[in-house]
Amino acid sequence: MRERPAELPPEEVGRLQSLCERLAREAGDLVRQRSGSAIAVADTKSSVNDVVTAVDREVEELLRARVRAERPGDAFLGEEDGASAGTTGLTWVVDPIDGTVNFLYGIPSYAISVAVVAGEPDPRRWTPLAGCVHAVSTGTTWTAGRGRGAYRDGARLRIKDAPPLAQALVSTGFGYTEERRREQATVVAQLLPQVRDIRRLGSVAIDLCLVADGRLDAHYERGLNPWDVAAGTLVVLESGGAVQGLRGAPASEAMTVAGPAGLVAELGAALEAAGAGEVGHPDGESGR
Repeated sequence: MRERPAELPPEEVGRLQSLCERLAREAGDLVRQRSGSAIAVADTKSSVNDVVTAVDREVEELLRARVRAERPGDAFLGEEDGASAGTTGLTWVVDPIDGTVNFLYGIPSYAISVAVVAGEPDPRRWTPLAGCVHAVSTGTTWTAGRGRGAYRDGARLRIKDAPPLAQALVSTGFGYTEERRREQATVVAQLLPQVRDIRRLGSVAIDLCLVADGRLDAHYERGLNPWDVAAGTLVVLESGGAVQGLRGAPASEAMTVAGPAGLVAELGAALEAAGAGEVGHPDGESGR
């Protein structure tokens, strides 16, 4: 297990937060430049519907190069090209385009997600330090720093009070394999009568940020990878929200539930009753 660095001073966290935002905005500029041309599928991952574009790869290459230049001792974990080692105990966790299918179809719900964490690059073990989610189509930008709060376009965020589950607008996401989708459909069918409504926007990074700024009440999802949640999780936590798994477990690929603490507990209990996370293939497939 890699050694965790000592607690960083607030000014260093602030510098990391600023760098996350600068890198995410630069990557967003690149995506906007490329979106004017024809976008095609370059590869697939877990299924034929789990797609990668050349732009995903180009953006990750840009972010990897920028981190290497700015922070040569830090490790890097990206969705497309995997991990590279570092010496500082810090890892940059990057999703070059969260919501690639939306990007491919021209649906304006996709984002750049850039975060830096201390310790193992695993949501069950890491300490998120700084992050940025930049919604490419709208330009909306959420940032957060450990102990420094969460912000949308510079305005401080405080998560709203928890509504009852029956009045909650809840978002989720789905995997790409037939087995995982059948499993998730069963859970949704049981949950839908218990909530105000369910949304599937297609970018968990944006979903989590919308929870933090009160435009969604909660989000739950199985099968998320570290790059899906690294920045968005910190935005929720620094807005005063909670992020956890089921049955007292930390958030992980098995399940992530985010929102005001009281609603997270109520939603988690409903998901447990619906059998979420109990059956199906091993965790690890992402619906992004």
